[in-house]
Amino acid sequence: MKLRRRAPLLSVVVPVYDVADYLPACLGSLLAQTYRPLEVVVVDDGSTDGSGAVADEWAARHDEIRVVHTANHGLGAARNTGVAHARGELLAFADSDDVVPPAAYDVLARALRGRGVDLATGSIVRWEGEALVEPPWMRRLHRERRTVTVEEHPEVLGDVFAWNKLVRRSFWDDHGLSWPEGLRYEDQPTTTRAFLAARRFAVLPEVVYHWRIRSDGSSITQQRSSVDDLRDRWTTKQMSLASVRAHGSPEVTEVFLDRVLAGDLHRYFTEIPGCSDEWWALLHEGVVSLWGERSLVHSGLTPVHRLTGWLVEQGRRADAAAVMTYVARHPGPVPRRDSPAGPVIDVPLGDDAAPVPHEAVALRAHER
Repeated sequence: MKLRRRAPLLSVVVPVYDVADYLPACLGSLLAQTYRPLEVVVVDDGSTDGSGAVADEWAARHDEIRVVHTANHGLGAARNTGVAHARGELLAFADSDDVVPPAAYDVLARALRGRGVDLATGSIVRWEGEALVEPPWMRRLHRERRTVTVEEHPEVLGDVFAWNKLVRRSFWDDHGLSWPEGLRYEDQPTTTRAFLAARRFAVLPEVVYHWRIRSDGSSITQQRSSVDDLRDRWTTKQMSLASVRAHGSPEVTEVFLDRVLAGDLHRYFTEIPGCSDEWWALLHEGVVSLWGERSLVHSGLTPVHRLTGWLVEQGRRADAAAVMTYVARHPGPVPRRDSPAGPVIDVPLGDDAAPVPHEAVALRAHER
């Protein structure tokens, strides 16, 4: 009689800070996982609202949960502390205000059984009101089940989240992976390094995570108008780009610059009208540093945001503000017109605005 090999222990690291209202749903979803054996390592990062006590109560009732209490050092440090306490051969991360579907880790763990597969990643949905919606760009990245290298699917570097992935602990340790500490947006540098280092990784179409964007404005991703937020964003982008360039593939680097690194800039461009001088200077500096040689006119941004990116590159603050103000007041497709060089967008910049080159306003064939 052939004995069945015991499944490897899976450790889920859950950093916690002032989420007492959400933590029970998160922990309940982890205990409901069909994958076993499983341990949940909760790191109470100096919570002030009783979250630590909630975690302790759950740990007292459930052997799978262990709690580590620390002073407040931030998300990256809490995750790293959790990894240090994790005992599993497989490693996952979950944020304490989110929910993991019951079969998520089963699905991801099966994908890791493939030869030479170091990492598995699935799609996500996020709460929009009461509905769970899969972002179109995530659906595109996870359109089909694939086991690939980064050269075969470089756009997957846009899947920057820590919490929709499962990795082998040996892979994590062998490549010295950890989360940056003291920064916002700490996910991207580490997930980028992981994709680049993996011999192969599995990309799955299944939804493995339910992401909550809190409506109270407390989520880090809702604070883009602050100088500190923008400075951290540029830092993590520079860290990620340095890893991609060190990988040494010109094709991967080009996709990363055009389709990944530029992907969230439109959210910052909306903050240009009314921004402070310091914030504008930092935005201009970051755009020039990252795209000054290539230009955002080559990026995967929408036409109006490619134009705004070019205006930021050129330091044309008033014109960039005019475009974003116009877009805010006129939602929907922007006006278009024909030009001798082909169709272009037609967005007012102001009577005294300097000319704009065709490539900054051109429509691509699929946009016409």
